[in-house]
Amino acid sequence: MTDSAPSRTFEFGDFCLDAERRLLRRRDGTLVPLTSKVFETLLCLVRNSGTVLAKEALMTSIWPDSIVEENNLTQNISALRRIFGGNPGTHRYIVTVPGRGYRFVAAVAQARPEKTSAPGGALKTLAVLPFKPLLPESRDAALEMGIADTLIARLGKIREIAVSPLSSVRRYGGLEQDPVAAGLALKVQSVLDGTIQRSGDRIRVNARLINVADGASLWTDRFDEKFTDVFGVEDAISGRVAHALALHLSPEEQKQVTKRFTDNSAAYQLYLTGRYHWSRITPPEIRKSIEYFHQAIALDPGYALAYVGLAEAYRSLPITSDIPPNEAIPQAKIAAAKAIEIDDSLAEPHASLTFIRFWCDWDWAGAGRSGQRALQLNPDSAFAHISYAHLLSDLGRHEEAIAHGERARELEPVSLIINALSGAVLYYANRLEEAVARLQSTLDLEPNFWVARLFLGKVCTEQKKFPEALDHFARARDTSHGNSETIAMIGYVWGMVGEPAKARKVLRELQSIATQRYIPPVNLAVLHLGLGEDDEAFAWLEKAYQDRDVRLSFLKVDPKWDRLRTDSRFASLVKRLGF
Repeated sequence: MTDSAPSRTFEFGDFCLDAERRLLRRRDGTLVPLTSKVFETLLCLVRNSGTVLAKEALMTSIWPDSIVEENNLTQNISALRRIFGGNPGTHRYIVTVPGRGYRFVAAVAQARPEKTSAPGGALKTLAVLPFKPLLPESRDAALEMGIADTLIARLGKIREIAVSPLSSVRRYGGLEQDPVAAGLALKVQSVLDGTIQRSGDRIRVNARLINVADGASLWTDRFDEKFTDVFGVEDAISGRVAHALALHLSPEEQKQVTKRFTDNSAAYQLYLTGRYHWSRITPPEIRKSIEYFHQAIALDPGYALAYVGLAEAYRSLPITSDIPPNEAIPQAKIAAAKAIEIDDSLAEPHASLTFIRFWCDWDWAGAGRSGQRALQLNPDSAFAHISYAHLLSDLGRHEEAIAHGERARELEPVSLIINALSGAVLYYANRLEEAVARLQSTLDLEPNFWVARLFLGKVCTEQKKFPEALDHFARARDTSHGNSETIAMIGYVWGMVGEPAKARKVLRELQSIATQRYIPPVNLAVLHLGLGEDDEAFAWLEKAYQDRDVRLSFLKVDPKWDRLRTDSRFASLVKRLGF
């Protein structure tokens, strides 16, 4: 087979396959979600178009390190045929050759890929590590992480290079971090490492580009400037990295590499600080981030990224922080719309609107349009893929949802929230063992990440591993600063195991908390569900409908509610939600 041929973009029939970005699109630009192994199957067939590929050879190519049954390959072929359509027995793309294997029969044309490799070489890979302080006692974590974030965004605009996202490199910000070891773990060829120090109105930056294979420095430089010139420092670093890696920038790429979303250094610092706090995804930190994003916007009302940060912070409040949707979601909509008005080339505000439109508006078609727009603007955005994955998951389109979740993980393999949410997609698809593996691997990265604990508790509940579920929910409650869903799930489990007294104790706890702050109605419905009190559960679900509780968007696929699905009241609610 010629499967080792250089990666290209292939066009056939109504489709375009980008081997570099591992994407399949229709001619109209619509993304077609594929799981990793289904994509590998298609790529192998397309690269060997017209040639009969033996089943054994295909299986060896797709699963080089595993022994699998032929049924795995058959399922992949069937999945591709469903995508390509056509009548049974009249396959326009993949033909079965009896006793031998498969042949891709559609005419294939090679086209220029969206991300091209350097002349004579493969696509280059780079990780930008969080910058470290020159003096340990003077850390500015937001600035250290923010400089890396900005450089990642700039260098990521270049087609010849794949840059690891911030969520993947965040964990490599330790003072003693070995950049070569980080590069090996991230599976990249080069690492940009540096130190930073701010003193008064001045900033000092040392930067070096390291070849991971031998640890040699490809480029090193030092900058000592006024902090107001931090943008010039970032411009210089971006340009010199591109030069050191012998990247060939088009005029548009040169423009993108030096693009500034603000020229106000104070607004920039506030934005970086907001991003730093939001990334922790706990109620106190999210509230802090909102303050910083507002301050950044006050200094620069045209700062699109600050509006993106604000949209995400407000959007996350109802599900993380027990804030009424009618207080937070309108603010999120306004911020996302403003970001789009300022810069419609950003994928992130469209991805935010995807969540907003199916969480609270129950506008499934509108959410789909927003999700597709985000993916069209940036097919390499893990956030765009995971937001679209959850829309598809809520609609019960599990195979497509899992494919987008897997793509998000490929793009950001060590992102806590991406891993946890892809685990949630597997949970809703009833792929429980896979969900456990995904969520446990998330906790291996960060044992205190409460979102992963919450979903792992839900999986254990479905598996009837109730002691483990209670442990996960309790730990999620503690690390989330008392998120009411984590508390409600504890009561739900006590009810399920025949401990009504303990379940009612939890119910009284939530009722007491409700005298001080808002409790999402779905969480109270869940407790009554566990107690077998269906009328009370439906009463709270109706209240949730009135409040537009974001958790109602999961109603169609959440297995907790299976017992009520034959009830006419449940059918009515599902219909009103627009499923």
